[in-house]
Parts: sequence; C-alpha cells; structure tokens
Amino acid sequence: MDAPTTPAAPVEQLAASSLLQLIWLASPALPVGGFSYSEGLEAAVECGEVTTESQAASWLSDQLQLALARGDLAVIAQAIPAWREGKLARIASLNAWVLQTRETSELRAQTEQMGRSLLEWLRNHEGASAAHIDACAALQPTYPVAFALAASQTAAGVRDCLLAYAFGWAENMMQAAIKSVPLGQSAGQRILARLSRDIPPAVEEALHLPDGERQAFSPMLAILSARHETQYSRLFRS
Repeated sequence: MDAPTTPAAPVEQLAASSLLQLIWLASPALPVGGFSYSEGLEAAVECGEVTTESQAASWLSDQLQLALARGDLAVIAQAIPAWREGKLARIASLNAWVLQTRETSELRAQTEQMGRSLLEWLRNHEGASAAHIDACAALQPTYPVAFALAASQTAAGVRDCLLAYAFGWAENMMQAAIKSVPLGQSAGQRILARLSRDIPPAVEEALHLPDGERQAFSPMLAILSARHETQYSRLFRS
C-alpha cells in the first residue's frame, strides 16, 4: 500500500499562500499610488532622451541595474531579515539611508507617500504586528522599508520577495513608458519581457551587496527629476 501523501499538503498550502501574498504586494492594484510616478522617465521623454521603444527599454534596464539593484533592492534584502528578527535599530538605519540618498524632493516625496500608504494598508490586514507597524510609522517610513515589513510576514524567501518588488516596479515603469513616450501595448510587453530577463541578475547583486557598496548615485536621473519639478506639462508626480 502506498504511503499517505496528506502530510505534504500543509507545506504546499503555505507555499501557495506566500506566493499569493507576494503577487498581491507586487500588484499595480495595491493602493499605494505607484502608478502616479515615472521616476524621472517623463522628464527624459520631455527633453528627448527617450523617444522610442528601444530607448525606453534601455533606460529602464539601466535604472534597474544601476539604481534599483544597488539601492532599494539592497535595502529590502537587509530589512526583511531585520524585521523578522526584531532588529529595530537596523531598520531605522536602513530607513534613514533611503531618506538621505533621495536626490530630489520629488523622489523623496514618492518614497515617503508610498511608504505611508503601504503602512496604512498593513494596518487593515492581518500579518504585521501592531508593535512593528507603530515602530515603522515612527520612522517616517520609506517604501522599501514598509515593503520589507509586509514581505517579512510571508514565509517566502528574501530572493522571492525581491523578485516580486522588482517586477512590481517594472510593471509600473512600463506603464509610465506607454503613457509618456507614448507606446502601444505590444511595445510595453516587449519592454516588460526585457526587464523580466534583467531582474534575476539584479536581485542576485542586491542579495550580496554589503552596506558599504550600497549607492544611489545617479546624476542624470537626479538632474531630470529636478527638471521635472518645474516641467510645464506632465502626467506624473515624479
């Protein structure tokens, strides 16, 4: 007689639950306002730096590898275990780093607004403890740190959490490219396909990046973001 297989079911259910939680956190439908930001892309379109599908794909791929992987993703990779282990001093240090390295008022306003919104979402959902939510709220939370808190409540590994965050970012940025260049839906899907290929190596870099090698030095992006603050006509808040 074959051995019963029922003991494996709880493990499968746990994996499915974690996967669905990550899909939820990465969804553009999450009410944190990510759709309203282009992170400087709209300014790049305005000044003629990005005018085609190929240029948009290259711009976003560079941003993923040169900025996101070395900044936000690296912060999240450290913040998830810190939340799980209750290391609040470490969380505060990571949050302060994000705030200090946002190079324009628009980029800082974005991470603060999305962080607050995600924290409010967490208050209305099971998972994070009230103590951790209050500790996060006291920090003037940034989006990467708030996302790390939400992701830490799942049973997913840190790598999977980073993949979810990066894909959510890619979807939002692809939509920004479609609206601002503008491009068609098929072009948007090709851009998303390229970013999907670029995300795994970016995540691997973030996972192994020590504190001393995190960086947010993106001078052209900062210049474009600053220009966007006074841009005459715009669709996005950054």
